[in-house]
Formats: sequence, structure tokens, C-alpha cells
Amino acid sequence: MSDSDRPNILQRVIQWRVGAAMEPQPPNETVRKLQQPLVDLLERYWFRLEISGWDRVPDEPCLVVGVHSGGALTMDAWTLVNAWQKHFEGKRFLHGTAHDVLMASPGLGDYFRAVGVIAANRKSVSAALAQGRDVAIWPGGEIDAMRSWLKRDVATLAGRTGFVKQAIRSGVPILPVATVGGHDTVFVLSEGKWLANGLDKLLGLKKTLRGSNLPIIAGFPFPIAVEILPAHVPLPAKIRTELLEPIEVDTDPERADDAAYVQKIYDQVEAAIQAGMDRLAAKRTLPVLG
Repeated sequence: MSDSDRPNILQRVIQWRVGAAMEPQPPNETVRKLQQPLVDLLERYWFRLEISGWDRVPDEPCLVVGVHSGGALTMDAWTLVNAWQKHFEGKRFLHGTAHDVLMASPGLGDYFRAVGVIAANRKSVSAALAQGRDVAIWPGGEIDAMRSWLKRDVATLAGRTGFVKQAIRSGVPILPVATVGGHDTVFVLSEGKWLANGLDKLLGLKKTLRGSNLPIIAGFPFPIAVEILPAHVPLPAKIRTELLEPIEVDTDPERADDAAYVQKIYDQVEAAIQAGMDRLAAKRTLPVLG
């Protein structure tokens, strides 16, 4: 291994923090009960969540796949997970997933683990599905969450087909989810690729942060900010979400190595999400106000 391939100190800290909580755990009931009144108020009055399609959720555990928006604080993902727990009254638990940097962050990472969020990696997701739990992933990752506001209604899965392979290997259906409004909680003025490239040359941040964007945002309380970790309070944007028709996959593990088949399922999921986002976006009258 060359020196450039060796993890730096920050990478080692992130790996240690994430690895220490690799095994999926149900939410801490004390934390859940304490936060629920506030969460319900935010969901109902701040984000005015509209969510439909509950009748489409498969009876068996599934891999929930969608887009998430709003920089480092993806309120559309957060409201989906909370609505799921309420709808199923704790009888079905949906694990959200988060980037290693967020999971490793002091305070925020600890909170995520307390409410059942797991690291967005194959080991954690496979373990949760094997335990019979539902898992939500957002394949587009930082490219999706930190895309420009002008692309707010574009389904961005970033060409990452790993979720299809995961569904095949775990033997579960994919439940696509469409959502709009999350990207009105903060305005991403620039995806900051040029800034990420410049800092990468100096500090090697791309490898450490596993991302190619350092978005420049306009929001509250900072009119202009660079967002690596959360640098804004989400605006009270209206969020609309729809659970779409599930997509069955071949459960023969060898199909995960069939590039043509994997791409076919990926294209189906992306097309379904985009069509759903188009329908939801057509209901919007104004940004933030909905």
C-alpha cells in the first residue's frame, strides 16, 4: 500500500466511529418519546408533510430507495422515516442511512444512532435487512443532497447501482419513493465542485469526506455559507412524498453480477422516481410556500 492509499488521521477517526456502531440497533425508546412531540409539530406545521401510497408498501421487508434534498440536513428523508414509524405504530421499523462523515460527527452521529440511523454501507444495510427490518437508502448521496437548487426536481441517483445489487443479494423488493420540497429548505447556489477540487489538492478532502461537492448555500442564519456539516436551519418548506409501486428483483445472487440486468432495474427505479417527482412538483405554486 502506498502512502497516498493509507488512511489519514481524520479517515481513521471516521472509520473508528462508524465501525463502533456497525450493527443495526432499534431506536432508543427514551430518546424517541422525548423528541416525538417536537417532531410531530415540525412535520405537521413547519414542513406540512403530505405523504401517500401506504397501500403500496410490500408485506415483506423492503429496500426503500429515493432522493433526498437540502444540503447536510435532508428533511425529506427525516420526515419519511418518522412518518413510517408512526404509520406502522412501531410494528415495522425503517432504518434511515447516513454518510460516514455524519455518522462519525460528535453529537449528530450519536443522535443518529439513538434514533436507529445506520451507516450507508453494505455491511450495515445487509445486517438490517437480514434482521427483517426495512431500510431506506438514497443512492445519490452527497451528489443528490447537495445538487443545485435549479435541479431540485431531478431524480438524482448518480448512476450508483449498488442498491440494485443489495436488493438482489438480500432477496427483497425495492420500494421507490418520490419527494419534492426538501430542496426548498435551503438554497444550494453552487454545488462547489471547483471548491472541492481546490481543497482536495491541498488537503485530500475528497478521499476523506467521500464526496466531490462542497456546496455554497443561501439560508438561515447565514445568507452565504459553505456546507460540509450542517450550516443552516431548514426553512419551513412544504414537503410532498409519495410511496410508489414496488419493483421486484431476481433473488438469485448471481444476478447481481449481471450488469445488463442491474442497469435495467436501476433505470426502472430512476424512471419511476422521476415520474413521481414530476407529478408532485406540478402541485407546487411557490418555493418554500408549496
